Amino acid sequence: MSVRIRLSRHGAKKKPFYRIVVCDQRFPRDGRYIEQVGTYDPNATTGAIRLNQEKVDTWIKRGAKPTQTVSELMARQKKAS
Repeated sequence: MSVRIRLSRHGAKKKPFYRIVVCDQRFPRDGRYIEQVGTYDPNATTGAIRLNQEKVDTWIKRGAKPTQTVSELMARQKKAS
């Protein structure tokens, strides 16, 4: 089982809201997931990123790989902190 940390799209048409989730890469983008570890709202003026860093670190230690987009969001959050 190959586990990824990726975005799951929610929200209305042209007003996206994303959940940062841990899931098997074979699952559909908005389908079943193992755990939610954060959120990302691109419509907010600051591009609000909320991430539970403890959960993310735990999953990365277990072998989960973040996607390119999630890696960039994690780096952006660390820079802002």
